[in-house]
Amino acid sequence: MEARFYKKTFHFKRPSGTSRGILTEKHAWFIEVWESGKPEIIGTGECSVIPGLSPDFNDFDSYESKLTEVCADLSQDLKDWPSLKFGVETALLDLKNGGEGVIFANEFVRGEKHIAINGLVWMGDEVFMREQIQEKLSQGFSTIKMKIGAIDFDAELKLLKSIRDVYSADEITLRVDANGGFSPEDALEKLHQLAALEIHSIEQPIRAGQWNAMHDLCKQTPLDIALDEELIGINSLDEKRKLLKTIRPQYIILKPSLHGGISGSREWIQLAEEYNISWWMTSALESNIGLNAICQFTAEFDNPLPQGLGTGSLYTDNIPSSLTVERGEIFLRS
Repeated sequence: MEARFYKKTFHFKRPSGTSRGILTEKHAWFIEVWESGKPEIIGTGECSVIPGLSPDFNDFDSYESKLTEVCADLSQDLKDWPSLKFGVETALLDLKNGGEGVIFANEFVRGEKHIAINGLVWMGDEVFMREQIQEKLSQGFSTIKMKIGAIDFDAELKLLKSIRDVYSADEITLRVDANGGFSPEDALEKLHQLAALEIHSIEQPIRAGQWNAMHDLCKQTPLDIALDEELIGINSLDEKRKLLKTIRPQYIILKPSLHGGISGSREWIQLAEEYNISWWMTSALESNIGLNAICQFTAEFDNPLPQGLGTGSLYTDNIPSSLTVERGEIFLRS
């Protein structure tokens, strides 16, 4: 087996606000694998990182040094390198299935299965966030996820209330993502204010690593809590079990590039189901290569919840793809 990698930089259509600052560009590395003597069939996988969030990315030089090692030995243990693990796993599956971008030969690949997704509203000032909300509603999304923490909490409540004044919870599902922005002391009061607006769930209300405080919050919360950043860096099966058993969240959110690739995410799903915890899948700003792989992986499960897979339209220079989003669903157009 032979392998190589190359880097590509994608550019956002408009600056996107996250808990890690304003993003204008996104770097990704692509691993290509092929059988020795058969270079006509190539499997491709994407290694996607978010600086400041990805546990396996410190700087370009060390990351590419590790990529060089991986290409020389694809069998090495990558449990502490989730973005690389995802890239290698999907490249090998793509190669196995003929190098045509098929990671899992399922209904999604055949264009027979549509996956419900949420419309994402990025952080920004009130005017910008309101514009995005109206755009997502006009595009037919019935689930909207709003990142909060960029502006005053009261202003964010006002934005959410403006949606509820027009659309009931039966018409529009609202999710919020706090990215760990609340303190343990004020989190419960804020959750009560959000619950009054019939919010479906909140992602990571307090910062990761405070297991006991998060347990107490999940036990007392008036609305469902989903863990996201909390799962990063928890790589062994025993540690995953310990986290879920300790915190007992209502949901977990899985990003294969952050949470152990395909195999690591599958472990999280198996444990979540064991503890009666629901889950949904989210992309981590991958290009269409990685997003396509995550969609196919998601389609392996019978999960009716709207997924966080609507990031394919972020870039001016994304890789061409048949991935299509219409009326709150993503599918492969044949």
